[in-house]
Amino acid sequence: MDTSLSISYLVQEPKVIKDSNPVIILLHGYGSNEEDLFSFAPELPEDYYVISARAPFTVPPYGYAWYAITFDADANKFSDDNQAIESRDLIVRFIDELIAKYPIDANNVNLVGFSQGAILSYAIALSYPEKVNKVVALSGYFNENIIAENYKENNLSKLKFFASHGTVDQVIPIDWARRTPVVLNSLNITHTYKEYPVGHGVHPLNFKDFKDFLLEE
Repeated sequence: MDTSLSISYLVQEPKVIKDSNPVIILLHGYGSNEEDLFSFAPELPEDYYVISARAPFTVPPYGYAWYAITFDADANKFSDDNQAIESRDLIVRFIDELIAKYPIDANNVNLVGFSQGAILSYAIALSYPEKVNKVVALSGYFNENIIAENYKENNLSKLKFFASHGTVDQVIPIDWARRTPVVLNSLNITHTYKEYPVGHGVHPLNFKDFKDFLLEE
């Protein structure tokens, strides 16, 4: 675990060294930690840095979150959008720090987020499209409240998205996820949207599909 940058993280260095290598940054979900998605690392392409980030807010007993989620008396869920924006900008700073520390290709920074990590990945890419190449958004949804206000004026033409969701997701309703391709179409962003017969998790076929997406030119 490296704690020298703004965010604590695990790193798998590329087996194939180039002058500058692409990077995959893994962003875990609520109540999880950096080791969760890092289990994907050995299966990811050998010429990438794989960086798994730990969210800044603690969730007892052993987890972390990018922002708080609260429930009211009627069991409605509310996200702390201010914390989410704070984490969005923290991750952008972290990207700059990684590029300064490692020989990373600044034009090939890729985000793989699960749940909260996916929601933030949308926000980062649309708010700061010059920082991001591809986004894999697993089991998340589009939250416009945490995206920079003027994001539709940004140049979004370089971005590519792979979004997926479980058809029986009990945490984030599938209907929320189905709005995402509608939004991406309206922004003329290249994307793939897929559904898999799972709950709030990553189906093996989903893993294969997003890995193929990362390898596409």
